[in-house]
Amino acid sequence: MSRLHALRASVADVAATFGADPVPGLVVPDETVEGLPGLVVHEANDHRRLRSMTWGFPRLTKEMRANGDAPGRVGMVADLTNPMWEQMVVDPRYRCLIPITHFANPDGDAGSKTRTWFAVRDRPIVAWAGFCRNIPEQGPVYAGMTMDANEAIPPTNDRMPVLLDPEDHERWLHGSIQDVIRFMFRPPFAASRLDVIRTEDAWRSGEGPPGTQPQMALL
Repeated sequence: MSRLHALRASVADVAATFGADPVPGLVVPDETVEGLPGLVVHEANDHRRLRSMTWGFPRLTKEMRANGDAPGRVGMVADLTNPMWEQMVVDPRYRCLIPITHFANPDGDAGSKTRTWFAVRDRPIVAWAGFCRNIPEQGPVYAGMTMDANEAIPPTNDRMPVLLDPEDHERWLHGSIQDVIRFMFRPPFAASRLDVIRTEDAWRSGEGPPGTQPQMALL
């Protein structure tokens, strides 16, 4: 699953799309990879707030600890029964919406992979189903849930984000664990809803989706 997403929209547009109040001083990052900030919509006491969090929950294995390595980051939730997630995913307090305009997968041969971007044609800003939590010594972090890909994604990957339409937002944020499971295993967004944007940009180039600019008004 891709470890790169982008939000090519202004803070005002994102806040308006999700009915959320932005935390003062928010900046939309050019792109987000694991370990770097992204924007998240989190709800508490029936009030939505748009805030910055780090993408990826810290993960420190016994081997990493023995070698003195820093924790790695896990930004995708693919197995709800994994002990890393099993207690958190049942609790709606830890649900969030991840606003994105694009996600990307590496494409091509090893050593010369390029960026192929995907965007939802009828949703300039779309929500990715996410989980978030405040981790001691790490601060607020988030991860996105994944599912089997539709026909537009391969051969770049066989997984894709669990994308939500506006009518899904409330059920995602407040539903039961059975609802979470249904979201993961329901049919993905149809391939016909996705724009596939292939580029010659190197995977590590930092180049954004073609034809977009940070902070542009999309709505």
